[in-house]
Order: sequence, then structure tokens, then C-alpha cells
Amino acid sequence: MSIRSHAIVSPQQTRRRLAIALGATLFFVGFEALAGWASNSLALLTDAAHNLTDVAALAMSWFAIRLATRPANSERTYGYHRAGILVALFNAVSLGIITIWIFYEAYQRFVNPPQIQETILIVVGLLAFLVNAWTAWLVHAGHAHDLNLSSAFFHLAGDAVSSLGALAVGVIIYFTGAYILDPLVSVLIGIFILWNAWKIVRESVDILLESAPSDLDMQRLVADLSQIPGVRGIHDLHVWSITKAMRALSVHILVDDTSISRGAETQLKINQMLSEKYGINHTTLQLECADCDPVLLYCDLVEANHKT
Repeated sequence: MSIRSHAIVSPQQTRRRLAIALGATLFFVGFEALAGWASNSLALLTDAAHNLTDVAALAMSWFAIRLATRPANSERTYGYHRAGILVALFNAVSLGIITIWIFYEAYQRFVNPPQIQETILIVVGLLAFLVNAWTAWLVHAGHAHDLNLSSAFFHLAGDAVSSLGALAVGVIIYFTGAYILDPLVSVLIGIFILWNAWKIVRESVDILLESAPSDLDMQRLVADLSQIPGVRGIHDLHVWSITKAMRALSVHILVDDTSISRGAETQLKINQMLSEKYGINHTTLQLECADCDPVLLYCDLVEANHKT
């Protein structure tokens, strides 16, 4: 399995796109909230509330990307890349909270369906969809490899789907008078938002717990390492993610008792394979001679820390 980057976008480009999306979203929030209040539409009010969380999400994503460009130092030896993971987690949790509010308001409207100004709903729903789809497109580039951008993108994509739902509701109500569709579509939109929020939460927690990347086959990685000429065995293997696209590995490599230059050749081959095949570019390799006694493949850190 090869890991390759598909979208290369500079931090400066990403920050500029996020800033434009933030400005457009902030302007539209007030407009859509007024329209939702005037039309008495939960679908529009839901979309406006979700847009309001997007303002905070986009602002925090912009700040996290700026923070990540700071160099590593004695206090942050890995730099500030994990700031984006924390923002992604916060954004996903905010999506979950807004979804709970959507479900509550939808229930109230299932019990007592209100009259809705469907004409306003159609016009504003169309404008909202265009704005949300455009801002989602602005931050789409690179989101597959950046959890921070991914959380911002799903905020905006969720808005686009929500706006499209509100537009569809307005059209159907205009021809049928079925006002019950307004809260029903809001529930469906809420489920869509909640599902994507859960995926981001799960991935954020995995990274913060330094789990092995979910798309990485550890057994195959071990086999590939073992097939490199000069490698007699491996142990104390750790693979984790600093960010979604930045992976790290440390491992003890068992080799013959040979010269330093031969060992350097083995290290070079290992690093090339890990970079080209698994996208792992930050590695710590400890070479040990054949007389060393290898321990477990995956080291027990608790036991290791209690050795005297």
C-alpha cells in the first residue's frame, strides 16, 4: 500500500481561503437568521445556527494553521502541529451540541407544526446553498490529509446539505402545504452532521492517544521491514500520528555486528521504504547487533518504566 499526497496547498493559501470563507459565512449568518425568523422556518433557523458555529470553527481552524507554522522549540519539540487536532476535536463536539438543539426544536415542531412562509424559505434556501457550497469548496483542497481542515470542511458541507434540504422543503411545502416536512428534514440533516462529527471525534482521539494510523497495515509493515537486506529482526516498534498527514515511527533494528557505514546503508533503505510506501518521514531507528536480546515487538512501556 502506497501513501501519497494528493492536494498540496501551502499554509498561506489555506489561511487566505479560510479567511474568505469566514467573512462570507459571518455576513450570511445575520441575513439567514432574520429570514428564518420572518418565515418561521426551523430549517432556516437550523441552518443559521449551524452557520454560527461555522464562524467559530473557521476562526479556530485559521488560527490553528497559523500556529502550526511556528518552529519547534525546547518546550514544544514537535512544534504546534497538534493544535489543529485540538481544534478539530472542539469543532466536532460543537457539531454534536448543535445537533442536539436541532433534534429538540424538531420535536417541538413535530408536536405543533407552525405555518411557514415558504417563498422566503425557497429564496433564502437557494442563496444559503450557493454561499455554503462555495465556502465548502474554498476549504476543500487538502482536507483529506488535515483533520483540522476536515472538521472545517464538514461544518461547511453540512451547511450546504442543510441549505439544500431547506430549499427542497420550501418547494414541497409551496405545492403541498406539508409543513411537517420542515422538522423532518431538520432531523435528517442533524443525523448527517452527527455522523461526520463522530468520525472526526474518533480520529482526533486516536491521534491524541497516539494510536497507529487506521489505514496502516502493521503486519505488512513489519514484513516489509524484515525483508530489507541486513535486517535480522525488529522489536520495540511504535507508529503514531502527529497530525493526520504527519506520521512518525521508532523501532529497534537487529543487524549483524558490522561497520557503521553498512549500518547507515541499512538505515537509508529502511527510511526510503517507509517514506515511499507508508508516508512515514519522521523515523527514529536504533540499530542493535545480533548479540542483543530482542524484547517484544510492541514494547510494554509500563514494564519498561519500572525497570531499575
